[in-house]
Amino acid sequence: MDRIEWHDLPAETRAAVERYMGPVDDARTAPHGVMSRLACTVDARTGRAFVKGTRHDDPQAWVYRHEAKATQLAPRAPRVLWEVDACGWQLYGYEYIEGRYPDLSPGSDDLAALVHTLTAVSRTPWPETLNKKPLHTRWAEFLPEDVASGLRGRALAHTDMSPHNMLMKDADELFLLDWALACPAPAWADTALTIPRLISAGHTPMQAEAIAWEIPAYRAAAPDTLTLFARTVHTAWEAWERTRPMPHRAALTAAARTWATHREEGGLDAAVDGP
Repeated sequence: MDRIEWHDLPAETRAAVERYMGPVDDARTAPHGVMSRLACTVDARTGRAFVKGTRHDDPQAWVYRHEAKATQLAPRAPRVLWEVDACGWQLYGYEYIEGRYPDLSPGSDDLAALVHTLTAVSRTPWPETLNKKPLHTRWAEFLPEDVASGLRGRALAHTDMSPHNMLMKDADELFLLDWALACPAPAWADTALTIPRLISAGHTPMQAEAIAWEIPAYRAAAPDTLTLFARTVHTAWEAWERTRPMPHRAALTAAARTWATHREEGGLDAAVDGP
C-alpha cells in the first residue's frame, strides 16, 4: 500500500488531530508495516502518539475501526487515545510505546517476557460485540471440511506474530502492536503462530515447542490438533508465498515446514517432556 506523509493530509484533518494533541512539531512515517495508508509517529505539544488511518473510501477502512476496538480490549496493547473523522480521513491515535523489537534467538532474556505476554493474551476471551470471522473460517481453504472442534476457539487472538509487531517496553514487559488481524481463535493460536518465528530466529523445533509448552493453553491443547494446525500454517504460508510474494515469506515458510515436519515425525513427544 502506498503511504501518505503527515504533511500531505488535508489541513482540516491535521487540525482535527491537533485539537487532541496541540500543534504538531514533527511526524515520522513508520519504517515497517504494509497495511496502513497513514502510519506515523507524531510529536506534539501534549506528547507523542502513533497515528494510523486511511480515507473513508478505502475498502479496508473498516479494518481500522475493528483494530481500534480490538486493541482497547487486548492485554499488553497500546491504549487508544482518540479517533478523528475529518475531511474524508479516519485516523486513530495510539499510545506511543518507547521500546525495541525483542530478541527471539535462543538464550535471549526477552523470551520470558514473550511467554508472559502470550499467556496473558491466551486468557482473554473474544469480545462478542466484535463481528469477525474466526481463524478456522479465514483459513477454510487450507483445512479439511470437517474442522476439528479444537480449532473452533473463541479466545482473542492477534494472529500476526511478527517481531515487528512486538516491542520490549522495558526488561520484562513485551507489548503487541497492530491488532488489525485480530479474530476469534483457540486460546493457544498465538503461541502456535509464534513457533515458526522462534524457529526462524534460530531455535530448533524442539526448543521452540518447549517455550510454547510454558503457556498453559498450549500445554492443554490436543497434540493431534496442534499437528493439524502446524500443517495448516505451512500450507497457508506456502500458498501465500506463491500468490502474495513478499521478501520475508520464504524464510517463514521454511520455518513453518520445519515445524510441521517435526510434529508429523513424532517430535512432539520430546517437546512435551521439556528441554
